[in-house]
Amino acid sequence: MLATAVEDVLCPLLTIFTVVLFARAVLSWFPVEPGSFLQQMNEVLGLLTDWAVLPLRRIIPPVGMFDMSFLVLVFGLFILRSALCG
Repeated sequence: MLATAVEDVLCPLLTIFTVVLFARAVLSWFPVEPGSFLQQMNEVLGLLTDWAVLPLRRIIPPVGMFDMSFLVLVFGLFILRSALCG
C-alpha cells in the first residue's frame, strides 16, 4: 500500500523534474536579453534545478562545451525512475 502511494507521488515528480531540466537545457541554447521573459524563465528554471545540478558540477568538470553533470543527472533520473516506476 505504501509502495503504491510513493510511486503515485514520486514517479510524476521525477518526470516533471526531468522535463524542467530539459527545458533549462533547451533555453540555454538561445540568447537571452536582460529583462526579457526568457531571462525570467531561465532564472525560475535555474532556481528549480540548481540544487541538483550544482553539487554534481563541482565534482564533474565540463568536457568542452558539454555540461557532463547535467547528463549524469538526467541519466541518473532515468535509471531511478525506471527502477521505482517500472
